[in-house]
Amino acid sequence: MSKDKNPRRVADNEAMAKTRMLRTSPQKLNLVAQMIRGKKVDKALTDLTFSKKRIAQDVKKCLQSAIANAENNHNLDVDELIVAEAWVGKNMTLKRGRPRARGRFGKIMKPFAEITIKVRQVEEVSGEQA
Repeated sequence: MSKDKNPRRVADNEAMAKTRMLRTSPQKLNLVAQMIRGKKVDKALTDLTFSKKRIAQDVKKCLQSAIANAENNHNLDVDELIVAEAWVGKNMTLKRGRPRARGRFGKIMKPFAEITIKVRQVEEVSGEQA
């Protein structure tokens, strides 16, 4: 009398990970996500490791989580994984302020963002074919 198992949200050769509440704007986070889209995971991890962007370390943790999900939960080969998709979304915004001249109030918005990374296993095509 138990419930049916939830259907997978991704294909059989895919795995994903999501990180919420990243303290940066979605626009800045998307610059880092753009850097890794379509690359092999080892190249993407190297790029994130040596990136000068502060948020790159959090994106790297999310990518490592997606790789671990692929390996442990879905039995995919890590050497054949690519970053299939990486998309960014808005999250909440902290509203803060600061007193300004002539009795006015300057709004300070502190945005949060979230990132979802989907990795896919692709079989490498050999270059030599008869």
